Amino acid sequence: MKAGVFRFPQVAPEFLKIEDVPRPRMIPGHVLLRVLACGVCRTDLHIVEGDLPLRKSPLIPGHQIVGEVIEGAAAELPVNTRVGVSWMGGVDRDCWYCRHEMENLCDVPAFTGYTVDGGYAEYVLARSDFVYPLPAELDDTQVAPLLCAGIIGFRSLRVAGVAPGERVGLFGFGSSASLAIAILRSWKCEMYVVTRGESHRKHAHAAGATWVGKEDEKPPVELDRAITFAPSGKVVVSALASLRKGGVVAINAVHLDQIPAFDYDKLLWGERQIRSVANMTRQDARDFLRIAAELNIRPQVTMFPLREANKALMAVKEETAEGSAVIVP
Repeated sequence: MKAGVFRFPQVAPEFLKIEDVPRPRMIPGHVLLRVLACGVCRTDLHIVEGDLPLRKSPLIPGHQIVGEVIEGAAAELPVNTRVGVSWMGGVDRDCWYCRHEMENLCDVPAFTGYTVDGGYAEYVLARSDFVYPLPAELDDTQVAPLLCAGIIGFRSLRVAGVAPGERVGLFGFGSSASLAIAILRSWKCEMYVVTRGESHRKHAHAAGATWVGKEDEKPPVELDRAITFAPSGKVVVSALASLRKGGVVAINAVHLDQIPAFDYDKLLWGERQIRSVANMTRQDARDFLRIAAELNIRPQVTMFPLREANKALMAVKEETAEGSAVIVP
């Protein structure tokens, strides 16, 4: 099969080599999928740029996979079933966290496109208990960004404790935030967006944000909750400075640069909280995909053929893609 392969120390703009590699072999408990589409996530960029320690080499990245079952089918996953694969590719089921319904914190997780090969390829092998039948309402390219950006954005709302009708700040407005705002709108929340880039601000306005500001601006009201989507510690402090007492900042980032020093008395005191968002659970995925179908969430996407996977990564890096970047083998 054709695949986009990363080997350290390949660097921008040619992170990947498009190569002929062996098609994955079936193993028990897995399904072999023909890849229909694979979303490009900023986490993929963190991996190939070395922000995350390399766990496997050579590596096929990609963890927002839409695929069709072609082998290893079970009763609930017959051949030709269209399924999604996300970042969490498996857990041990036996650690303390798995036994206490916190599988997103598993001690021995598998991460799609990081510890196991992912979807920048024509075929991919996935654990059958970590794939999700997909709603027919969304086409392959539209559903791909939902499988990480959408799910993790939804989990961020849960970690922040967002309730209907609250004032919620979104700091950064990429793919994940643009999908979370659709849910906030359905919950009748007020949405305050702080983001760099004129195109992102226009997108936030079009998506129904109550207020939109530049990266150095502060929302005009105190926020109940705030979620940061940029891998910047400075943004976390900005979000914290916008909270009411008792408010929560949820950090939606797998990698973050250093958080600068800040004044405890003015910014954190008053039972304000900073919480990190770590991965997602299968229940998060099922709940979000159901809500996405009900709300008819259809993200804007820019498609790239597999041979242009490097261009897709650079589009994410340089924030030039219209909507979410999606690779279509």
